[in-house]
Amino acid sequence: MSPSQRWIMHMDMDAFFASIEQLDNPSLRGRAVVVGGDHRGVVSTCSYEARRFGVHSAMSIAEAKRRCPQAVYVRPRMRRYAEVSALVRETLERFSPKVEMASVDEAYLDATGLERLFGPVEEMGRALKAAVKEATGGLTCSVGIAPVKFLAKIASEQRKPDGLFLLAPEKTADFLAALSVTAVPGVGRRFSEELARLGVKTCGDVSRYGEEFWRRRYGKAGVVLWERAHGEDPREVVPWTPPKSESAESTLDVDTRDREVLRTWILRHAERVGASLRRQGLAGRTVTLKIKYADFHQITRQVTLERRICSTESIYETACAVLDGLDLTDRVRLVGVGVSGFEAGAPKQLSLMPAKEPEKDEARRGRLNMAVDALRSRYGGGAVMRGRLFEAQQEEDPAETERRRDRAEGRRLREKH
Repeated sequence: MSPSQRWIMHMDMDAFFASIEQLDNPSLRGRAVVVGGDHRGVVSTCSYEARRFGVHSAMSIAEAKRRCPQAVYVRPRMRRYAEVSALVRETLERFSPKVEMASVDEAYLDATGLERLFGPVEEMGRALKAAVKEATGGLTCSVGIAPVKFLAKIASEQRKPDGLFLLAPEKTADFLAALSVTAVPGVGRRFSEELARLGVKTCGDVSRYGEEFWRRRYGKAGVVLWERAHGEDPREVVPWTPPKSESAESTLDVDTRDREVLRTWILRHAERVGASLRRQGLAGRTVTLKIKYADFHQITRQVTLERRICSTESIYETACAVLDGLDLTDRVRLVGVGVSGFEAGAPKQLSLMPAKEPEKDEARRGRLNMAVDALRSRYGGGAVMRGRLFEAQQEEDPAETERRRDRAEGRRLREKH
């Protein structure tokens, strides 16, 4: 193999959350462990012992308990997972200057040209696995190595858990010929059903039709499918990319039509979103309200403002105005708030306001918010609290308050990566 060969690694921690729970609590080792919310929540991660019973991520907790009632069900501890994720990232950065955290438990590394430091790329993969295990106190990861990004990710899934799979360039064509098109990023259920009607079930089948056919029939998605089926993926490993949006959402403990309850949750989310925007020096023109009803029907409504905003009050007022315009057709199960439409080089303090209320002073609000942010950073999140949220917390079970904070931390981590 040429020393100039391009190599991309994909590192994926094995059952990350569940493995941390087993690491911290030895009595859970070897047992089925499911990490998730309460009876209304979903499975975040489960141990391999639980997966044998058909439990998997994103499954409802109720269904998981039906399939595996003997499992130990634990609530997520997002702060702890964040600590371990930071250790993993620090370890990966010892191997490559280009590390892209795809999520809290997976990352891409550009391993091109590093043979002089670590030897053949497969040896580098083994050394990386050993270093992650040592840094985390025993957690395992699986590593895929391939010439391009999407194949590296697929390779990391080949020998889980604790696996290492190298897909050499000369073996790529045969590997792709037998690979299901459902493994290609972007090919979901509906797309795969359409492909099946064309007789296309593997990447090898894609070549039955020319590139122009895929372009005419499916546009950009068709072109990407053609490229991936032929092992092409020009994407580089990017250590950091600017965020396109910032959002927060919560599944309510009790479905409700009470608009005051919904406004309280909107304020909670506006605080979290606003604080994150201010930390990053961002502001956006588009505010989105997300509502999911009890029957799981979901709607999103957006308002695009004339000016960018980042203050909690402006986000809250805009989202509430959207809520006021909705005819709630059923009890609400989930509510979320998001801000997008960022512009490059957004300043941290803005003299900008929603067009709806031009008399408000966004700069004054921004200064007040940043003072509150500083107090919370120094003395903790509870140092300063808005009256509406203080009253709501007084009525809330302390355990639920802690669970809500962990859920918020989990969302922050997912959005960060």
